[in-house]
Amino acid sequence: MLWTRWLVLLLCWGATGSEQQADERGAVPAEVRSDSRRERSPPPVEPLDFGFVPAAVYDTHAYYEPGSMGILFHMVHAFLYILQPNPFPKDLIVKVIQQNMGGIKIEEWRKPENVVLLLQWIQYESGFLICATFGVVFVVLIPVIAMCFCMCRCCDNCGGEMHQRQRKNADCHRGFYTASLVATTIFIIVGVLIALAANHNISSQVKSTRRLINTNMRDLKTFANNTPAQVDYLTAQYTTAKNKVLSDLDNIGPLLGGRIHIQLEKSVIPSLDTALRMAGAMRETKEALENVSSSLEVLQDGVGKLQASLSGERASLSNTLSDPACTNGAVSHTCSTIRSTLSQLGINADFSKIPDVNHALANVNTVLKTDFSNIVQKGYASFNDTPRLVKEQTKNIVAGVKGMLDKIGAEITGFSKMFPVEASLANFTIFLNERHKAIESYYPQIDQMDFYRWIACVAVLCMVVLVMAFNILGLLCGNCGYDKQASPTTRGCLSNTGGNLLMAGVGFSFIFAWVLMVIVTTLFVVGGNVEKLICEPLANRQLFKIIDTPFLVHPEKRNFLPGMLFQNPNIDLTLGGMYRECYDNNGLYHALQLETMFNINSFLNRTVYNRDLAKVFDSVQVDLQGITLLEQAGRDNLINFANSGIGQIDFQVYLTEVNKGVTLIDLLSFCSDLEGQADQLPRGALENALRGHASSIRFIHREQVVPLEQAMSTLQQSIKQLQKTSNDLPVKVTNVLSAIDAAEYLLTHNASHVVKQETKAYVQSLVGYFKQYTEWVKNSLTAEVAQCKPISNIVDSMEIVGCSFIIDSLNTFWFGLGSCCVLLIPSIIFSVKLAKYYRRMDTEDVFEDGQENWN
Repeated sequence: MLWTRWLVLLLCWGATGSEQQADERGAVPAEVRSDSRRERSPPPVEPLDFGFVPAAVYDTHAYYEPGSMGILFHMVHAFLYILQPNPFPKDLIVKVIQQNMGGIKIEEWRKPENVVLLLQWIQYESGFLICATFGVVFVVLIPVIAMCFCMCRCCDNCGGEMHQRQRKNADCHRGFYTASLVATTIFIIVGVLIALAANHNISSQVKSTRRLINTNMRDLKTFANNTPAQVDYLTAQYTTAKNKVLSDLDNIGPLLGGRIHIQLEKSVIPSLDTALRMAGAMRETKEALENVSSSLEVLQDGVGKLQASLSGERASLSNTLSDPACTNGAVSHTCSTIRSTLSQLGINADFSKIPDVNHALANVNTVLKTDFSNIVQKGYASFNDTPRLVKEQTKNIVAGVKGMLDKIGAEITGFSKMFPVEASLANFTIFLNERHKAIESYYPQIDQMDFYRWIACVAVLCMVVLVMAFNILGLLCGNCGYDKQASPTTRGCLSNTGGNLLMAGVGFSFIFAWVLMVIVTTLFVVGGNVEKLICEPLANRQLFKIIDTPFLVHPEKRNFLPGMLFQNPNIDLTLGGMYRECYDNNGLYHALQLETMFNINSFLNRTVYNRDLAKVFDSVQVDLQGITLLEQAGRDNLINFANSGIGQIDFQVYLTEVNKGVTLIDLLSFCSDLEGQADQLPRGALENALRGHASSIRFIHREQVVPLEQAMSTLQQSIKQLQKTSNDLPVKVTNVLSAIDAAEYLLTHNASHVVKQETKAYVQSLVGYFKQYTEWVKNSLTAEVAQCKPISNIVDSMEIVGCSFIIDSLNTFWFGLGSCCVLLIPSIIFSVKLAKYYRRMDTEDVFEDGQENWN
């Protein structure tokens, strides 16, 4: 049992006892547990790739296909089912075992409960008891019947009288007896062949047993050799989780600082964006003031020039209309109409009295000497520098954690080396080699015993073959030597020999039949019950349920298997459950439920993520007071911009003049009307002169009015922009400064909550890597490490060898031999009847007319 216990301990590089579980579960800090009150769920943990545990390849295929022998096996199973159709008596067997654990005593069977059990057992075994009783009666009666038969024949009875009476249907009787004996002989020969095939199958399958033994031994060695490498692989993969944690610790700035930055930027970035938009507003205000100043100068200068041009043109046109030609009655009306519109050639807007914006422009230029946009960008840069700030403030913690992780890795590796796994498995391998050699040393003896068994079975079958030889020879000699014309007293020697051979077969039948029935009955009782009580329950796993019955072996010991392996019968471990786990090729740790004694989970929780490591992570603190979003110069710049005088500009005066237009009338319309009036005049100098004036006015519009209109449009847009910018400018500046102050207050006073929240999420991501490792270890121990398929293969191989190879063949042997024994009875009857027609008689019937008829 020592090697068995070491085999159990080889996987137990976890905790040393289940009594530590309650204390070890508390080792996980509360901060790492799920917190339902978190405002947001933590980011998903990146899955780690631990690779694949080195898998063991087992050679044993515990499966048996009997081939053509399967037909005979199924036939025997069907016969046994007819004899014993009752279900497996699990409850009955359990009661018998529980009530007779102290030994079977005769006086105990007188108790009512034992009498009930006995009657139940007799009812279950009724089919076998009936057949066994038939066999016993057969064995007892055959010698008695043989003795009586011999004495009867000696008294010339029972066919002993050498006289054959005349019968008209004698040939029909002879033919019937011949056919019946032939059929019986054939059936007996089939039974002999069945028994002979079963006998040969046992010998051939005994040789196949060596293959199963060899593959099972190889699988156990593979199990022993691969398990240390698998355990080492589990411990080595801690490095994968550790390296990932170290990588995240090296990148704590981008990871933790980035998360803090993302959470705070929701409040910080909008305030900086507002300040940056104010910087753009400053530049736009300066451009607008410059446009207003330049446009105002252009308008003031251009309006004066336009006034002079229009005055000159108006005077020139008036002189033209003073021409004597206009006095003509036909054109005087047209000249008068044109003369009445001359007053419209004048200036409408007057920009000479509009105050300039030079003072406000000078103030804005002074404000813009300070690069406010650059100051805001510094605020962005300071806030975006949060990852570096986090990395600087946590570098000592990171260094401490790295040292602790190396220590934890050394503890895991060291703990796995505490158990002499390799030495134990080496001893186990040596033990397997020794057992294998010991088993192989028995092979010659097994072969010799199997040879003797084979000889004995053949000898038994030769008894039947001898009887069949007499029957066959008697049939051949009798039929070949039979002469219909010969009288009973004159039958030939060959016919007489046939009759004697048949009677010899009868004699040997009486001699051998009871011996054969003894063998058949014994093999039937043993083989049939083994098939029904062991093989069938083992095939459908009902036998495990008996072994796993609670308190079967002792009223204070609940389970048999853990009591035998671990001296702790209260563990919920059953043989059937262990077999199923091993059949599915799961790990021995899970199959034996070793977590109840050696809790890997508690060890990993206590070691991989312990209280010291939790305290180090909890000590992570980040101070963001060093972040400055807006320098004092930027604040002063904003205030100066609000006091630059933009709001004191009289925007209505500008807009009033701009909306008036440059001239009193549209000069192009005036020119068109003038040309229309000229068309009404007769051709001549007056008409040409009016057209020349229209052309001059168009030139003035193109060269002077159009630029002034453009300048007025620019002035109007700039004024409106300045009006929009100056609208509640001090309030806007105050709001920007308030937003900046609120963001800075958040960073210096209220950011601790965000920092703590994100630190917790960051720590949980690190812990998540350790959890992945521990879960992977548990899953690997359950399904991949020390896969116990060889254990179920051993059970299946034992079932194949014991039941399929031996019991099925044994049952087939007695089935064939038993059919021969039963058929010997009609063989004796038919042989005795038929011999009368072949043997030479001493006397015969004589008729008065001297004619004899034996047809």
